[in-house]
Amino acid sequence: MYTQVTTSLLVCLTLIWTNRTNAGEPHRLRILSYNIHHGEGTDGKLDLERIAAVIRGVEPDVVALQEVDRGTMRTNQVDQPAELGRLTEMKAIFERNIKHDGGDYGNAVLTRLPVIKHKNHFLPSHYKGEQRGVLAVELEFPNQGPRFSFLATHLDYRPDDGERRASAAMINRLVEKRPNMPALLAGDLNALPDTAVLADFATAWTRANQEPLSSFPAAKPVRQIDYVLYRPMDRWRVIEARVIEEPVASDHRPVLVVLELKM
Repeated sequence: MYTQVTTSLLVCLTLIWTNRTNAGEPHRLRILSYNIHHGEGTDGKLDLERIAAVIRGVEPDVVALQEVDRGTMRTNQVDQPAELGRLTEMKAIFERNIKHDGGDYGNAVLTRLPVIKHKNHFLPSHYKGEQRGVLAVELEFPNQGPRFSFLATHLDYRPDDGERRASAAMINRLVEKRPNMPALLAGDLNALPDTAVLADFATAWTRANQEPLSSFPAAKPVRQIDYVLYRPMDRWRVIEARVIEEPVASDHRPVLVVLELKM
């Protein structure tokens, strides 16, 4: 009887200690940002399975996808977010920014984490043409862990950075409404690290890589325009940041960042 009670007590104490230890440990997250060029590679082939294989190969927890089609003629009316979700066994969230070629075109998020809510925000538009947006998703770490905001976007490409800077200001205002909520921003910002656009983002965000990581063009990348940013600076720790060596599947190479959220 004494032995059984002692053993039970030791088991209970061990469980309590383990739970407390786990509760104080940082939560690790693998983030991928990938402009998939509607699944068309540099070889001219449309191949979503190839894109999915690239994603699966780095085992991300959450993915920001840009240039995603849903039901367009050019991509055989495939629901690309749903198909990529199926192929990667991740939940897919898609929001249309424009109607295009008989279907929809916009940003998507793939995730293994519980989704609390999501909303698409149209960004400032200075030109007639493509409407840009930022897809904001609130996610939760497993087992009712901490929540954080994950924002996926694709900014304007034109030489004049006026629209990009206006978009940066709007995105900053969005997250500053919840200053205590940890947040990540991932996507194709169409701006180099030393530009005014990244300086604008730096007022509210920290870049995961301080040294440039060339991600474009895919065949021989010479500049970084794809990023993962985080806030607040003191809540996240960068474990790894690198470009995936994939020169064919899209015209961009994906950027992988591994972060820890401190408790």
